[in-house]
Amino acid sequence: MLARPFPACERAFPNPMKQFFLTVLGVFTGLILFVVVIPVVLLTVAIASSSKPTTPANTVLELDLRGGISDQPSSNPFAAFGGSGLALTQVVDGLHQAQGDKSVKALLIRLPESGMTPATADELRQAIHRFRNSGKPVIAHSQGFAPSGAVMSTYMVGASASELWMQNTAGFQATGFSADSLFLGRAFEKYGVKPNFEQRYEYKNAVNEYTQSDYTGPHREAMTAWMTSIYDSALANAARDRKTTAPALKTIIEAGPYSAPQALANRLIDKVGQVEEAEIAVKARAGKGAEIVEFGKYASQQGERTGSGKNAIAIVGGEGAIVTGRGGGGSFGGGSSIHSDDTAEAIYDAIEDKSVKAIVFRVSSPGGSPEASEQILAAVRAARAAGKPVVVSMGAYAASGGYWVSSEADWIVAQPSTLTGSIGVFGGKFVLADALGRFGVDMRELTVGGPYADAFSPTQEFTPEQRAAFSGSMDRIYDDFIARVATGRKLSPDRVREIAKGRVWTGAQALPLGLVDQLGGVTEAVNKARELAKIPSSEPVRFKHFPKQQSPFEALSEMFGVQTEAAKALVMLGGVMADPQAQAVMRRVESDRMRGEGAVVLADQPIF
Repeated sequence: MLARPFPACERAFPNPMKQFFLTVLGVFTGLILFVVVIPVVLLTVAIASSSKPTTPANTVLELDLRGGISDQPSSNPFAAFGGSGLALTQVVDGLHQAQGDKSVKALLIRLPESGMTPATADELRQAIHRFRNSGKPVIAHSQGFAPSGAVMSTYMVGASASELWMQNTAGFQATGFSADSLFLGRAFEKYGVKPNFEQRYEYKNAVNEYTQSDYTGPHREAMTAWMTSIYDSALANAARDRKTTAPALKTIIEAGPYSAPQALANRLIDKVGQVEEAEIAVKARAGKGAEIVEFGKYASQQGERTGSGKNAIAIVGGEGAIVTGRGGGGSFGGGSSIHSDDTAEAIYDAIEDKSVKAIVFRVSSPGGSPEASEQILAAVRAARAAGKPVVVSMGAYAASGGYWVSSEADWIVAQPSTLTGSIGVFGGKFVLADALGRFGVDMRELTVGGPYADAFSPTQEFTPEQRAAFSGSMDRIYDDFIARVATGRKLSPDRVREIAKGRVWTGAQALPLGLVDQLGGVTEAVNKARELAKIPSSEPVRFKHFPKQQSPFEALSEMFGVQTEAAKALVMLGGVMADPQAQAVMRRVESDRMRGEGAVVLADQPIF
């Protein structure tokens, strides 16, 4: 056999025609995968999700909180297939349905080792108590409580169970509440970054990250106050559930950390054991042949609680930063934000629905754009003007812009640990010319027009005139915010200014200040909405969610131009991916769609 003398040359200089055909083949393969395989896979998953298998006769629901929990479900119709995790409102709703489900006998909770969002923990605890009050046991299992963040909130959730178990090798290190803050002031000074910011006023601490190297006096004061409020609330709740007093529990906890046997001896937990032992125990309580079902699976099967009756309460949700415009993420879209066009439209849709008698607006937001916040608030005003009461249910945060959109509601419900208030504003820019110059990057600027045209250029600091103009705009926004709160909360502007200044309050602190009306969660907000709408407590009520979330089939119909029922029948009758004929029909459907749009029509091609 003759040796090939220059194999490296062939690798370095491939045959151009061969490379061309390989490239074309790769493109065709990718297109076929996208327009054929992906739609069929998604249809298959959608069909699987739409089926509602019966819940086992003796069911134990397993609520695993270790993966984190958002406030509200994702608007992405395929989120459930991507492991997006549970949402608090979904858990509360699911537990409510499980209370009356005769097949659900018990609940097993897997606790995270680190801290939980305090307001989320508050609402979980309340939902767990309602479940227990229906006569069904709850066992919580922990693999340890780490000294991390709001771990006392995690312990509070565990303490709300009928029994709290901990693994034998785990440590009980929930001895307080800690929070860290990042300050970039010295780093910016070192590298030539110049923050040019305005804040209204001294408690508007978000700007301190850029301008300071340590807590200012007001920053430390406000943060220590709300941390203490959350810690005291968690201690009081846990003590009540552990049948002791808050001072006694505080003394024991702060003397830790403890091993699992020591935690048991101090009555911080009920049993030491592996999770498998906890599973055996909870199944024994559930009855013969009991099976464990994942909570997310159960909640998906049950769907959103819709209720019955001629009168409806609208549920409008919003989670994340408040921004103008519409959500542009599409069906596979990412992060969570409150888009002002979408949220305002949802409220207006609820106004136009004659069956809707009141609106519950769930807000979980640290703030955002004042313009976007005002647009949403205008929709809230319109609902009230139309005779439809609006009750705000605050989640983990309803601060700054989150409070702006809530301020003129008929009633505001917050958790004791909700972070709210922050009635203030900040803004500005970073001057980067010096910083970039140190790396040999020169930034120059040209401007035409008025003297404010380059106010936000990163090449230079504000001129005195620009600073004065920008400062004036900050004052106007702050005054507008004060006016909204004064109007909505029926407080004098002077009183609002006293409690504003950008200061964050917990729900428990905000209640006596008049910033919220009631402590509680979605359940309490719904009850108040029913009361304000004058719907008798004996009368059944429906729940309508705005905007209505697309089902996976509806999303596929929109994405690929396939009628929902036809797509469903196609996959079910064709045996899905295993049936080549079903695949061929799907390819034909996609080809027809592409032809109608003037796109390239692809034929099925073999892959060698």
